[in-house]
Amino acid sequence: MNENKWHVLYYETTSGKSPVFEMIEKRAVREKAKILNWISLLEQHGPNLTRPYADLLKDGIHELRIKLSGDQIRVLYFFCYRNYIILTNSFTKNTDKVPEEEIKKAQSCRLDFLGRYTEKKLQEILENENI
Repeated sequence: MNENKWHVLYYETTSGKSPVFEMIEKRAVREKAKILNWISLLEQHGPNLTRPYADLLKDGIHELRIKLSGDQIRVLYFFCYRNYIILTNSFTKNTDKVPEEEIKKAQSCRLDFLGRYTEKKLQEILENENI
């Protein structure tokens, strides 16, 4: 079982697509390593990870703040149940504020995710992965 208190999961659409995972896969090796390192920090620290690494946007939607070769990558996520962090969507930030449409996308992913997964179902999935 994962020794961290928090379990990071990639949101998947009903068709099996994972926007954050797909974004990571498209990156160069060094960039992938940095993104995964920051996700690992999030997994270790949960809601105690603050600026400059992470920030609360609104309505329970948070951002992981990653700088890559001049780009500002944002990975949006939410906390659910007692110890799960769900990575919903990502984008390259080009403005001072996070675009409202990205926050709405994360909220929509959260609504979909919570409608499909109970805490018990997530625990069963994690237990099956660790067999």
